[in-house]
Amino acid sequence: MVAIRLPASTKRPLASSDRRRSRVTALVLVALLWTLLVAVTPAYAVPPPPPNPSDEQITAADAAEQAAAAEVGRISGELAAAEGELARLNIVSEAATYEYLAAEGRLIAAQEAAVQSAAELTEAQGEVEGAQSAIVEFARGSYMSGSLLTNDMILLTSNDPGELIQRAAFLDYISTGRMDVLNNLEVARVTVANTDSTNRAAEIEMAAAEKAAAQAKAAAEAAYAKTAVMVAQVQAQKADLDAQLQAAQVALLGVEGARAAYEAWEAQKRAEEAAAAERSRIAAEQAAAAERAARAAVPPPSSGGGGGGGSPAPPPAPVQGPGGSAGVAPTSGTTTSCFGSRWGSFHYGVDIAAPIGTPVYTPLSGRVSRAGPASGFGQAVYITHDNGNVTVYGHVSRIFVSTGQRVYEGQNIAAVGNEGQSTGPHLHFEVHTNGNLYGNAIDPIPWLANLGIYLRGNC
Repeated sequence: MVAIRLPASTKRPLASSDRRRSRVTALVLVALLWTLLVAVTPAYAVPPPPPNPSDEQITAADAAEQAAAAEVGRISGELAAAEGELARLNIVSEAATYEYLAAEGRLIAAQEAAVQSAAELTEAQGEVEGAQSAIVEFARGSYMSGSLLTNDMILLTSNDPGELIQRAAFLDYISTGRMDVLNNLEVARVTVANTDSTNRAAEIEMAAAEKAAAQAKAAAEAAYAKTAVMVAQVQAQKADLDAQLQAAQVALLGVEGARAAYEAWEAQKRAEEAAAAERSRIAAEQAAAAERAARAAVPPPSSGGGGGGGSPAPPPAPVQGPGGSAGVAPTSGTTTSCFGSRWGSFHYGVDIAAPIGTPVYTPLSGRVSRAGPASGFGQAVYITHDNGNVTVYGHVSRIFVSTGQRVYEGQNIAAVGNEGQSTGPHLHFEVHTNGNLYGNAIDPIPWLANLGIYLRGNC
């Protein structure tokens, strides 16, 4: 094998200046490579763009939401009007029920008077007939004796002392004005008969009044029922429109949210692009500095930094203190309808709004005159108190007392309900005077105030 020798010049070491130039060239290549890498590196922090709804889509969704809101406003107005009419008809129906019950009470009184008159007539007729029988018997005896005799002849023709005494007694009966008594009995019979006729006429009149009141009551109840159906229909329409409004609001929020998400993405993209540009600028500066440092054989400068922060704790939530009221009332609640004229009718009590099942109390001791089903009220309790006043508790859901039962001040007698013709859970409370179950109604508010009881509300 032949060995090849290289010239001596090819094996000499590199000079110091050549080594410096090689290192500078390497540093410049590294800086350029770093710059290229930063420039072509994608911004991986930016996600793909979300859907961006058009302005037309947002405008259409906003218009749909406004139209749905307008429909809800319209139907809300109709519902408020219908509910107001239902409340008016409730007052009218209660007034008609009150008049019907009053007419019914007067009819019962007329019927009882007619029965009493008939009994008195029967008794008077018995007395008259008894007297007439005595006269007939005496006349028959006279006839059998041959003729109508004088008083002396009547006594002389007696067959025995017993008959003499009997005839003397009868003559004394006639001679001392007993015939006037018989005449008075006859007059009494006629008077009683006339009174009986008058009472029966009153009974017929009261029956007609009861019939008219019953017809008015039926008409009021029918109008109330018809309006209640209409209110239910409008409530159903409003519920449907509320659902449509909610759907329109969700759709509007969806497109607005999508637009907001797209704008947030754009902002993030711009921020990332700005950050990338800043990184490129810094990298370029670092590369330039590295090149200058390489040329000057000085290592490139370094930099760093830091920071921090915090936020205060939120303030505590305010605390609201409890409230309450004192006094014993028929029930706990707020008056919603007062005693007096309402919508062309008369409201004979006060309405106290309260949840179903709220206890109902009697403010005074007394005795239950009626408890159970009641026209218009669904269920009601009537209590006659020791002072002669009557209190009425209508629309109750449950009754805890019975007719004839003795009750005491503050006793739980029933529970608030929504029975009968009622626009919502409440207690209808009435006060009557002179023991009248169905009439003589007075304002319950002053009556309760005299007992130291005050109701919440505007009555």
